[in-house]
Amino acid sequence: MPPPLSLYVHFPWCVRKCPYCDFNSHALKGSLDETAYVDALLADLSQDVPSVWGRTVHSIFLGGGTPSLFSGQAMQRLLSGIRALLPVAPGAEVTLEVNPGTGEFDNFVGYRQAGINRLSFGIQSLDDAQLKTLGRIHNAAQACEAVRQARDVGFDNINLDIMFGLPAQDAQAARADLAALLVLEPEHVSAYQLTLEPNTLFAVKPPAGLPDADTLEVLYEQTHDQLAAAGYRQYEVSAYARPDRKSRHNLNYWRFGDYLGIGAGAHGKITDGAAQTITRTIKQRHPRIYQQTAADHRRLQKIEQVSPADRVFEYLLNRLRLQEAFTLGHFEQTTGVSRRVLLEVLQPAFDWQAIVREGDALRLTARGFCLSDEVVKLALPDGN
Repeated sequence: MPPPLSLYVHFPWCVRKCPYCDFNSHALKGSLDETAYVDALLADLSQDVPSVWGRTVHSIFLGGGTPSLFSGQAMQRLLSGIRALLPVAPGAEVTLEVNPGTGEFDNFVGYRQAGINRLSFGIQSLDDAQLKTLGRIHNAAQACEAVRQARDVGFDNINLDIMFGLPAQDAQAARADLAALLVLEPEHVSAYQLTLEPNTLFAVKPPAGLPDADTLEVLYEQTHDQLAAAGYRQYEVSAYARPDRKSRHNLNYWRFGDYLGIGAGAHGKITDGAAQTITRTIKQRHPRIYQQTAADHRRLQKIEQVSPADRVFEYLLNRLRLQEAFTLGHFEQTTGVSRRVLLEVLQPAFDWQAIVREGDALRLTARGFCLSDEVVKLALPDGN
């Protein structure tokens, strides 16, 4: 049986490219042709539908880039088109990423009317000096006002992103930044360490004053403790939620679920239970090329079958980000690989007391959660 199915929709434009960002995003030059891009998205999806005949979409994530550059009317047309092509579960989680400062305030009512029921704000910090260093186009006041306006129109499921490990940031500054964020009372917080990703401006020219490894460990533990004290439970490496407010869409990724990916550079993963295959796809990255090819096979920049060895690795890479246990039965059902293979791969982790087995269930110990990267490396296929 194939796992649950989600849909990811990528919007590749931003007002300005952030120096730390390695996503497929492009600074918008000139006017935005919403109609043409929505046409391309729906044409792309129509080509993908045969691979998931009869399956229901349980979550939709509108990500980027900056999806909130698009109007409420454009989102309504897109989501209506998606529902015409695919069955969407009643009450499905539909998330929109919002970048404060893009003028989306006037669109919140339209987003609600389109069926969007969850917002994810890329705030990153409420320290104006840090926001300037990070290349963000908003300031702290604009971020707070955006969240307030979203609340005023009825959004009651909001995620806020925040970073720690920022230039010259000590424990006191990080605590104050997170405290300011928590005043906004989000249902979910994504707390990330600033990292210097390849092919970004910060990788070429790192900002001065980045914290050392010891300070980063202190900041991580402080962030965890501060969020726990405020009633947020960590359920993934960077994700904290109030009860019943975990991100259903991201949980499907981490539980090795399936997802269609439409839009420039979007990734997809689809299981064919009858054929015992798992296929990964990547759409054309450049927005212009993507729009020119969205209606035919050329929209696929890459398509590949996931080998059994890669399935073991990818399963652990995703599943071990979560604190919850997983079962050997779930592993077999979603990967098509025998549990014996997994148990052999994980034997060193049992010896390290990083993983314990309780009947059919496996879970990371507290020590194992800290060693999860080393556990995942045990499953690296030969040659990787």
